[in-house]
Amino acid sequence: MHYILNIETATKNCSVSLAKNGQTVVCKEISELGYSHAEKLHLFIQEVLQESGVALSQLSAIAVSQGPGSYTGLRIGVSTAKGLSYALQIPLIAVDTLLALAHQVSECDGYIVPMIDARRMEVYSAIFDSNKQKIREVQAEIITAESFESISETIYFIGDSNEKVKSVLIKPNFVYLDTIQYPSSKEMSNISYQKFIEKNFEDIAYFEPYYLKDFLFAK
Repeated sequence: MHYILNIETATKNCSVSLAKNGQTVVCKEISELGYSHAEKLHLFIQEVLQESGVALSQLSAIAVSQGPGSYTGLRIGVSTAKGLSYALQIPLIAVDTLLALAHQVSECDGYIVPMIDARRMEVYSAIFDSNKQKIREVQAEIITAESFESISETIYFIGDSNEKVKSVLIKPNFVYLDTIQYPSSKEMSNISYQKFIEKNFEDIAYFEPYYLKDFLFAK
């Protein structure tokens, strides 16, 4: 039996879940304009453990959303996850933020494009097939009318950028799933468990969030 604590703070959604063998047991989350992650994160960790009746000593691993996303949000989540992992001497697992977001789409007959708002018309995005396999790596891109024009199959757009890109991306095969806005720790549960089984762990001392924008600015 393996318990994994999942932490998601890459966007406005501050989310913590406890999973048992890849299934979410308890989840606490809130999305606020003021980014209350610093105040809410540790409280949510305490609450999910208390409600599930699981002690810190029973955890098998800590999983954290690696980005891309908010610089401040990612720093808070990753520093907390690294601290817990080190103190408890258990593995640290990194989960692709856009992959977790894509997992909120239950079924589709085309491609999934999760997008996280950056600034102006820029977004962080990737492309996944209907099996949640990544077919285009994460990019920071400025959305124009030509974006995704080479894809003729149905594209399902999800994330907090939908509203700002709707007036630009208007092809008939573009579908907007507006109810899916933010990544959640609930969808991290199965992903982190599979990584745990595969022993796909991070080096606690050297792991850093995937900011993406810093990398681009440095080029």
